[in-house]
Amino acid sequence: MPAPSPNLIAELWSARDLLRQFTVRQVELRHKGSHLGLAWSFLNPLLMLGLYVLVFGFVFEGRFKNGDAPETRIEYALVLFLGLAIHHFVAEVLATSPSLIYSNPNFVKKVVFPLAVLPAANLGAAFLHFLISLGLVVLGAVACGVPLSLGTALWLPVILLPVLLAALGGALALSALGVFWRDIGQVTQFVTLALLFASAVFYPVNQIPAPVWTWLKFNPLLLAIEAARGAVFWGAPANLTHLAYLYAVGVLLCVVGATLFQRLRNSFADVL
Repeated sequence: MPAPSPNLIAELWSARDLLRQFTVRQVELRHKGSHLGLAWSFLNPLLMLGLYVLVFGFVFEGRFKNGDAPETRIEYALVLFLGLAIHHFVAEVLATSPSLIYSNPNFVKKVVFPLAVLPAANLGAAFLHFLISLGLVVLGAVACGVPLSLGTALWLPVILLPVLLAALGGALALSALGVFWRDIGQVTQFVTLALLFASAVFYPVNQIPAPVWTWLKFNPLLLAIEAARGAVFWGAPANLTHLAYLYAVGVLLCVVGATLFQRLRNSFADVL
């Protein structure tokens, strides 16, 4: 195997055509053998949304707006759906990354292949599913008359970029560690579930007790979800302090993940 490139970003850019092909391949593999195929990318988030809205919206009578501010069940559902879509994107990347390298030994042993393409393509496939969910949010809001804040919604790409960086770092780190520690896949299942309840997906931030908020305010996923909801639905521009923190965490996780991947990749063939 050749020595790995010192710059994974440059490596991925040079292999961008291959990355695109593998992203499409990842999407196709996830729906292989299914009669409905890509339609499940629409149906799965809608079914999850229906379940969570039934439980948290009707049974527990959840709401995101304060006081007497009007909020319909449809609006609650769409606000919840946006947070759920962001969480599901991160959870999908974390859950599928640990097995990426060890389940593709041929790419490690038999061919000269830019291995970073595997976790990056996995990220791309998950992001495609997220974009589908985001499109459903917009279509649902337009169809049901829920107002969108088009001006502040322009903040959304700025808010999501550090989430992408953090997810890429996590994908690189987990795919590398999964070669040596197969149990990490079980750990990520618990982590993604914990993130679901620790990221204010189902409830407003102002309902978090002060002692708990002392710790949860450092959860970047919670800050990203709250900023995205504020920008899309409530006309709130992103908090610049929170945004700076998101970028710091995103860049740090990306660098750490890329460094770990580079350090471990020469040993992949020995283990597999």
